[in-house]
Amino acid sequence: MLARIALAASLTLGLLAGAASAETIKVGVTPGPHAQILEKVKEIAARDGLDIEILEFSDYVVPNQALNDGELNANSFQHKPYLDNQIADRGFDLVDVAWTVNFPMGIYSNKYESFEALPDGATIAIPNDPTNGGRALLILADKGHIKLNEEKGLRVTVADITENPKNFNFIELDAAQLPRSLEDTDASAVNSNYAIEAGLNPAEDPILSEGEKAPYVNLIAVRSVDKDAAWVKPLVDAYHSDEVRQFALDTFKGAVVPAW
Repeated sequence: MLARIALAASLTLGLLAGAASAETIKVGVTPGPHAQILEKVKEIAARDGLDIEILEFSDYVVPNQALNDGELNANSFQHKPYLDNQIADRGFDLVDVAWTVNFPMGIYSNKYESFEALPDGATIAIPNDPTNGGRALLILADKGHIKLNEEKGLRVTVADITENPKNFNFIELDAAQLPRSLEDTDASAVNSNYAIEAGLNPAEDPILSEGEKAPYVNLIAVRSVDKDAAWVKPLVDAYHSDEVRQFALDTFKGAVVPAW
């Protein structure tokens, strides 16, 4: 009897020790696909003892500030040019540790069925952060609708437009507000995560699409001091699993492209 009690106590202590060894990390995301994908990542990471607490942010600025301040362990919502710009402008000590998915940007309109139908002087809304605003302008330049100062590369702004044959009027808005702006603009450039959240279909609805662009692949970011932390590899491995890849393909029907 005493032997059975001792064995039961030993097993209980073993289970408690195992539970205590599970590590919890906080990961910031934006609502929509990033959050949905990370829920699947959380499920897979839990099998290897990594517990993920998901925190959603409604804009693109706060998740990096929160990560830099140590309120998050990682975030998953942005592409490399945006992270690089944030580091340069705000002095964040952050690094990327893995590629995630690509969200091709699209130009949407509630008023016109093609981009060519936009009238002279049409109002087009673009994101108000430098990298995504530049990304929207590059879509138009790639399709021949405007010309930009090529020396600026990806860091272009409205001030870098050198030719604007149809006199488009560009207004800059917070990226999360762009789907709602479609009621008031002739067209708006919307990041796919916000488009999907608003019920738009990035694979079918845009009147102009970017296609896949390598510089804009999204990533997982951490503080520099944590880049070799023990939890980074299981987080990346869970994200890069075949299950997550298939989940993204099945759920988003080509609007979100796995990049690993």
